Amino acid sequence: MITLVEVKRKKNETFEALARRFSKKVQQSGRLIQTKKIRYHKSKPNKTAVRSAASRRSEITDKREYLKKIGKLVEESRDNRR
Repeated sequence: MITLVEVKRKKNETFEALARRFSKKVQQSGRLIQTKKIRYHKSKPNKTAVRSAASRRSEITDKREYLKKIGKLVEESRDNRR
């Protein structure tokens, strides 16, 4: 259930004061924290995805080692990297 934060402007209240009151109500309601939890939640990958990623990494490593062995891959020095 979604609960909305509602703030009505009081008589002779400045916009800054209204915005301050609104942000305080949002903080107190806990909606901001809940939204951030939902937004940044990362679900765990399933077994198939984990296995396929591992297989891909293994294939790339094997290919790189083979190319190094036959002299077609020149290893870059790590000093030039950031």
